[in-house]
Amino acid sequence: MKDLIDIHMHTIASGHAYSTVREMFTAARARGIRLAGIADHAPYMPGAPQKMYFCNFKVVRQADYGLEAIMGAELNILDYSGSIDLSEKILCKLDYAIASLHELCISPGTKEQNTAALTGAMRNPRVTVIGHPDNGRYPVNFETLVQTAKETHTLLEINNSSYANNTGRPGSRENARLMLQYCRQYAVPVLMSSDAHVDSDAGNHSEAYTILQETDFPESLVINTNLEKFKTYLYKSE
Repeated sequence: MKDLIDIHMHTIASGHAYSTVREMFTAARARGIRLAGIADHAPYMPGAPQKMYFCNFKVVRQADYGLEAIMGAELNILDYSGSIDLSEKILCKLDYAIASLHELCISPGTKEQNTAALTGAMRNPRVTVIGHPDNGRYPVNFETLVQTAKETHTLLEINNSSYANNTGRPGSRENARLMLQYCRQYAVPVLMSSDAHVDSDAGNHSEAYTILQETDFPESLVINTNLEKFKTYLYKSE
């Protein structure tokens, strides 16, 4: 399987990651990634950069890194309606946005509440990807999640770090298998991501790929294989 894309990578700006923009892009390129994105945590996450950080991405030039470089944010979902922590004015300056549930920003609710939080975020036209939707700390209705992803043209993430032995997201492997069943049923694409917080993990999708193999998930529904198909998910409001 061709693996050309990794847009969930963090830099030292996130406060709990350990490499620079250049180091992350260089490492991703060395792994064969052709389109890479930096998605540092949005301001509600402790230690994350302030809003101004997300307003000057024009200084990041693709020619400096030898791959197609895009700049976004990992937004924090703040309530069970799907509110996020960057304004429309700032979101318009980004190439893309990932929206995720994090315990430091929102307490796990009921299955209905967690599902409403994620589907509400999906309905924001600036949200491109739902990050680690299979986190067992946040039970969800996966059929509803997948159906809403199809309706809103939003990607669901297969997050490599969620499946590592030291993950803080219990049940992710089992939940991913269930989510992938519905993705196959409704023909909804997924996006493998590294969620790298250090350059040695940039572009690393080994655990995610294993789950796709174990479930015999169709390659045609893995968006990492096709740059042009992936780009149809960018700027979905335009």
